[in-house]
Amino acid sequence: MKKSIVNKKISSVDFSIVHSNSEKEIYKLQLYVAGSTPKSINAVANIKNICEEHLPGRYQLEVFDLYQFPELASGEQIIAVPILIKAHPLPKCRIIGDMSDTDRVLVCLGIENISNKRYNLYNNQAI
Repeated sequence: MKKSIVNKKISSVDFSIVHSNSEKEIYKLQLYVAGSTPKSINAVANIKNICEEHLPGRYQLEVFDLYQFPELASGEQIIAVPILIKAHPLPKCRIIGDMSDTDRVLVCLGIENISNKRYNLYNNQAI
């Protein structure tokens, strides 16, 4: 019997709060980290802070530790960590790093207007 990905998560944190304003989309985010390294810890803290400030009550964040479940890396074609994947709303976007560059993260999430930023999206990845 094949195990579902839900059983393989080291940590799943659902920060979404249901609001009466249903027209706002919920952002579904997946953060892949490598153990409890400083970069991984910073990435978790930074993305939580960004989401609480810019998407309060409108996001779901799942955190996956690739040290414990390395097979998850091939399923999402992950070659570097930490990496954040915005699964919803489309388009899908990936951003690598500790999420300390808030502007870069906001561009990837589609929250900031890209024309005002120095970042470009190449193949739906913030570079």
